[in-house]
Amino acid sequence: MRRPSIYTDRREPLDVKMTPMIDVVFLLLIFFVWTASFQIVEHVLPSSVSEVSGTGSVTPDERPPPEADFHDVVVRILWSDGRVSWRVGEDTYNELNGVEQRLALIFRANDEAPVIIDPDDEAPFGNVIEVYDLSRQVGFREVKLAASDQA
Repeated sequence: MRRPSIYTDRREPLDVKMTPMIDVVFLLLIFFVWTASFQIVEHVLPSSVSEVSGTGSVTPDERPPPEADFHDVVVRILWSDGRVSWRVGEDTYNELNGVEQRLALIFRANDEAPVIIDPDDEAPFGNVIEVYDLSRQVGFREVKLAASDQA
């Protein structure tokens, strides 16, 4: 018996399936798009270092301006003579509308700052909830309650 030759004309047509190849190409494309970074590369980073060099003293005109510092927004709830008042920073308010305007102003300056609510021991808890709700309505995402070490 004779073995079949590979060089005969009875070759079957070569059928290449393209579906697995297209799947691999799409998977690679998705991988590279997801891992690509579309942020602009910063070449010059801002700093607050003074441009003055040398060992001489710095005059007040050459100092950089102070930056606004709103790291923590502390809202004190004060209770005296059966009345409530609120203190935001150094400003004291007798109505909650003033607190809302002040918090909105701070939120426009720095929306990442946390609000810390620090009530007096005698202050009703309803006033604490009002300030909490007001802080969330203004847009602050992080609202904390202060606690004392005394038990």
